[in-house]
Order: sequence, then structure tokens, then C-alpha cells
Amino acid sequence: MSPASKRNGSPRGTKIGGRTSNDPILQTAGNAIGPSLVAKKKRDFDPHAFLATIGEGRKSLLFQRKQGIFAQGDTADAVFYLQTGKVKLTVVSKTGKEATIGIVGEGAFFGESSLAGQALRMDSATAMTDCTVLRIEKKAMMEALHREHEFSDLFVAYLLARNIRYEEDLVDQLFNSSEKRLARILLLLAHFGKEGKPEPVVPKISQEMLAEMIGTTRSRVSFFMNRFRELGFIHYNGGLQVHSSLLHVVLHD
Repeated sequence: MSPASKRNGSPRGTKIGGRTSNDPILQTAGNAIGPSLVAKKKRDFDPHAFLATIGEGRKSLLFQRKQGIFAQGDTADAVFYLQTGKVKLTVVSKTGKEATIGIVGEGAFFGESSLAGQALRMDSATAMTDCTVLRIEKKAMMEALHREHEFSDLFVAYLLARNIRYEEDLVDQLFNSSEKRLARILLLLAHFGKEGKPEPVVPKISQEMLAEMIGTTRSRVSFFMNRFRELGFIHYNGGLQVHSSLLHVVLHD
């Protein structure tokens, strides 16, 4: 199969007596076709390759730190897949108050509400670091989801995992103290990691942003950050680093 076939999706079926190897009649023939033809008819779609290459309806874009990717109120006509970097999602109220609603890491989708018929963006996306982003037009995304089951499964799994995260965020906001909420968001940003091994969080993440994300004041965040550092849960070494031992704060009643 040529590289072009991989970029554009599934390969065309092999012609057999006027039919293709993807024809349902041939698919039910089983061993009568022979092992070589069975191998040819097998779908060869790699969702990760689809998300790593450009093609029809897909464009790879580079964004510098602090550069806007899309803004609240823009036309929602594409889905974005973050290949490298970090992206911040924010909303602004009618009174001008801004809130950070999430931070997107590598391998995540964002802006997918356009697939549900949303005409305008309800939030803004801004690069927190230098980013490589794959922009997938709505039509191309819908066609891939309908045509490629592996890609559809991957996308649905992502959406379910994100919805679970939103539910956990709501429970966290309703029932946990600001100290636990801060510990949880730091662990999520650090992707947990192995015990005793510090992992970097977002470079130069501000205490103001952390305060927005957990719904408290900057002074409270500063107080808890100093406490976490004294206990050895976090430290600063060219940037904020988090130990997975911080999990004890979340689990402790």
C-alpha cells in the first residue's frame, strides 16, 4: 500500500470479478477466497497515523507560546488535535471576568463541540508553550468517524474519559477543600508519575491560574504551595516539579 493511501484513509479493495475485496459478499466468503485475499481485504487504518499526517481536510499548524488558536465567539468549523505542547482553555463572562476551564496536553482533542452542531466557539484556546496542532475540518472529521471504526472508538473513548474528568472536577469543587483541589490539579498536570520521581508541570504556570482553576484566591494557593514544598511534595528546579507523594493530600481525610 502506498503512503498516499495511508494518508487518505482506507485502501481501495482489490478487484475480483467486478467486485472489490471490501464487498460484503466477498467478506462472508471466508476461506474460500484464500489467505492472501483475506489479508488484502483486512482494513489497515492506523488512527495515530491519521492524526500524525496532513491530507485532505487536515492541516498541521505551529503556534508560539501565548498565541491564540481560536477565540470565544469564532466560527466552530474544525476539530483540533494537539500533537506537541500545552494549550489553555478559557471562558470570559459578559462582565469581562476570565476563568481557566482546562489545560490540554499532548494527544488530546479540543474544539470538538463543532461536531455537535455548535456554530460558535464557547471558549478560547491559547498556546501555553510552543505547540504543533493538527486542524481537522468538520467534514473530514465526520467522514473519518463514520468510515473508520478504530478512529471512532478512539475518539469516543477520549470523550468518555473527558466527561468522567468533568464529573470528578464537579465533585471535587463541591465537596473537597481548596487544599485538596490544588493537590489534585497539580497531580493531573504532572500526570502523576512514579513514587519519588518528580515530573514537570506546565512551565511558568502562575498561582493566579491555579487559583482560577480551583476556585480560590491567590493567597490561599501561595499558602498551600509553600506548605507542599516544606513537606517535600513539590519543589522548584528550573520550574515547578511535583512528586506523586502529593497524592497523600488528596486521599487523606
